[in-house]
Amino acid sequence: MFLAHSLISFLFLCLGTIASCGEYSMPTSSSGLKYGANSTSKPNFVFIMTDDQDQLLDSTDYMPFVQKHLGEQGTFYQRHYCTIAVCCPSRVSLLTGKAAHNTNVTDVAPPYGGYPKFISQGLNDNYLPVWLQEAGYNTYYTGKLMNAHSTANWNNPFPKGWNGTDFLIDPGTYLYWNATFQRNTSPPSSFPNDYNTDLINDKALAFLEDAVTAADSKPFFVGIAPIAPHSVTRGDLAFTPPEPAPRHMDLFPGLKTPRTANFNPEEPSGAGWIYNLERLNDTVVEHGDLWYRTRIQSLQSVDELVDNVVNYLSEKGLLDNTYIIYTSDNGFHINQHRLQPGKLCAFEEDINVPFYIRGPGVEAGKVVDLVTTHTDIAPTLFDLAGIELRDDFDGKPMPITKSQINQAEEIHKSRSEHVNVEFWGIGLGEGKYPGTVSNNTYKALRIIGEGYNIMYSVWCNNEHELYDMITDPGQLKNLARSSETETQIFGRSIPEVQSRLDALLLVLKTCKASTCTDPWSVLHPQRDITNLEQALDQTYDAFYEAQPKVSFSKCELGQILSSEGPLVGNMYEGGSMWPNWV
Repeated sequence: MFLAHSLISFLFLCLGTIASCGEYSMPTSSSGLKYGANSTSKPNFVFIMTDDQDQLLDSTDYMPFVQKHLGEQGTFYQRHYCTIAVCCPSRVSLLTGKAAHNTNVTDVAPPYGGYPKFISQGLNDNYLPVWLQEAGYNTYYTGKLMNAHSTANWNNPFPKGWNGTDFLIDPGTYLYWNATFQRNTSPPSSFPNDYNTDLINDKALAFLEDAVTAADSKPFFVGIAPIAPHSVTRGDLAFTPPEPAPRHMDLFPGLKTPRTANFNPEEPSGAGWIYNLERLNDTVVEHGDLWYRTRIQSLQSVDELVDNVVNYLSEKGLLDNTYIIYTSDNGFHINQHRLQPGKLCAFEEDINVPFYIRGPGVEAGKVVDLVTTHTDIAPTLFDLAGIELRDDFDGKPMPITKSQINQAEEIHKSRSEHVNVEFWGIGLGEGKYPGTVSNNTYKALRIIGEGYNIMYSVWCNNEHELYDMITDPGQLKNLARSSETETQIFGRSIPEVQSRLDALLLVLKTCKASTCTDPWSVLHPQRDITNLEQALDQTYDAFYEAQPKVSFSKCELGQILSSEGPLVGNMYEGGSMWPNWV
């Protein structure tokens, strides 16, 4: 059966492009597809990642080339999440396939984050480009790698695993004009007369040419990371709106931030410092609209970059053998929940990010509702390239081909229902009127399945949030705060539901590897419980009520486990309760 399926896949690709039919060999990826380009059986990858791009505020609707090349010719994953809503930790999780609590890179700057923390944790020897090179790939990267990669440490040490690099580095990373780049092993240099994204465009196309013309004809990975639509920053935490290219600065006159249900709400929402925010006045709202408009304008040059990359691959005959991925490191809010422009929260605007993919076996024009995360991306690339998965991945391969997606959609329990979200540090607005800086440390859980769609979080001051997002998609009614006793989910009271969510979050806050993708098996090692609906059975009421609760003894700026309350709980087996999981 496997051989027949493989031969059919091979013949299908031959019919699609005669040039791709070389000597047949058995496929090694779970997709069952045979690849042929660059004299290799492995596919190429082009990975495009923007900075702070929202999904829920409609930014990709204003990117016609993304829609044409990736939306219409690829698959869109509308429930794709970052697991930490801030730049550097999210990028490190993406590049390692590990949650931030396992990389221990939890901030954008030392002592808890940034490039120096990435180095000190030994991750420079153990992340995606190193693994791809070991698997026979040539690797290239241009744009932002991570925060605190700077003129002070660009060669101490060099980022490993790359055949060619042209990094944006601090303090010129977030300047749309006069950006600072550091190419290969050459000293940094600035470009005062060139627009940042246009430079990224040119450097990306040059690396694609290097990859295509490489004498060894290896498959390639090209990472492209423009800063748009990130705000302008100059190292002093003073944020100003993004700056579009001159050719785009008059587009979309009068465009305003979408007036979503949670836009500057009349009643307070959220928890912690957010609940105490005052309603925004007209001046602040108008400033948010300016921020939104310049974000959309700044993305137009990224949209042109996407078009240029796709056209180049098409001209070289490589489009059919190249996976193109488009995503963002985290999302963004503008005036939702009375918040200034920014990210860092567990609200949907901040964690639900764009994710498009096109390539061999990817269905055109498909919209997928399955839950996926940034920790799934490295395992997905491994799977598509036929590389054996690492045991320490906290994610798992996303269903990419039509058959994989159909199977996952038909048997929803075959995919994860949950997303582990975490954050350490301060909550900082990026607008002209950011207000008071407050500690924003929390643990959160997004859990989505048939008949339920829930967000649950525990803040470091031990306040709780619980939203039924089927009835409250804007996350305005915190059921953990509400005094109403009649609200139910699956016929169970909020405290009964919360006890299950708390136990699941207790597993996820320190999960590693398979326990991150299958946390129910930690709570129920007999594997008879695989989702929230099953766990809500009254049989388990006493077990979940007796579980240790997620809590904090202190609000910290980074991962200090001694301040994060219980780290392990109980497991249920054979009708009895066993203390502590391994």
